[in-house]
Amino acid sequence: MLTVVRCLLSATLAFVRSRYDVAAEVLALRHQLAVLQRERRAPRLNRWDRFLWVLLSKAWPSWRQLLVIVQPDTVIRWHRRGFKLFWRWKSTRGKPGRPTIDAELRDLIRQMAAENLWRAPRIHKELVRLGFQVSQRTVARYVPKLPSSPAAHHLGERS
Repeated sequence: MLTVVRCLLSATLAFVRSRYDVAAEVLALRHQLAVLQRERRAPRLNRWDRFLWVLLSKAWPSWRQLLVIVQPDTVIRWHRRGFKLFWRWKSTRGKPGRPTIDAELRDLIRQMAAENLWRAPRIHKELVRLGFQVSQRTVARYVPKLPSSPAAHHLGERS
């Protein structure tokens, strides 16, 4: 982060310096870039370096011609990755899905189903009368399945 701020500050100061100073600095920077190009390994860029190049790619039309450290496609990939991370963060800030219900309410649903042989619609109506805010689908999720009777199983078969 500090190097990015330093670069922005020096770019701002370039407007008040003489042309000779700016030309010498450009010469020195281009020489360093030429040396970096000769190296076999690419230098490591941190998060703030990547962020600077993504900003430059959006604000400066000729950024591709002077980019030497990495390929322009790499900067575009960084931008897409940042965009993806932003929207992943934005969409998962809250808890997704339905809110969970208390264990006591789950036990009450199971108890009502066992003692009264009620199914989800009837249990849901009773819970609403008692003041619970729960959907019928949630109640159906916690009602135990009834074992199928042998007669119902026999009627479903074809002989």
